[in-house]
Amino acid sequence: INTGVEMRDNHLRSADGHFDVANYPTITFKSTRVEGTDPSHFKVIGDLTIHGFTRAVALDASFTGEVKDPWGNRRIGFSAETKVNRKDFNLTWNQALEAGGFVVGDEVKLDIDVEAVPAKTPAEARDEIEAEAALESH
Repeated sequence: INTGVEMRDNHLRSADGHFDVANYPTITFKSTRVEGTDPSHFKVIGDLTIHGFTRAVALDASFTGEVKDPWGNRRIGFSAETKVNRKDFNLTWNQALEAGGFVVGDEVKLDIDVEAVPAKTPAEARDEIEAEAALESH
């Protein structure tokens, strides 16, 4: 957790109704299926685990582009978002404001940006293995 404010970061990392990173150091998402909505937009359905609690969520995702890195490898980008109720993950800390309302709302928007190296197709993997074998035999 890095908000740019050390005191807030320490508070969010603490165990008092927040993320309790000493006991729950990671947040994970495991996809179970992908549904295409059009060529560059899709839904990724899966299980989100935060603070030891797992809930099914649907991410609205989009393909953001492809580039070559400095070594010539393909890199692809995706963005995704969803909204979750923080209480579903036992993130319950809150504080009433003097003017009414609370410091933290129950609904939290998650924005996710991913850069990935795409997996090789079976044919690409076979060609790579054959090329390496040919080099080793010389």
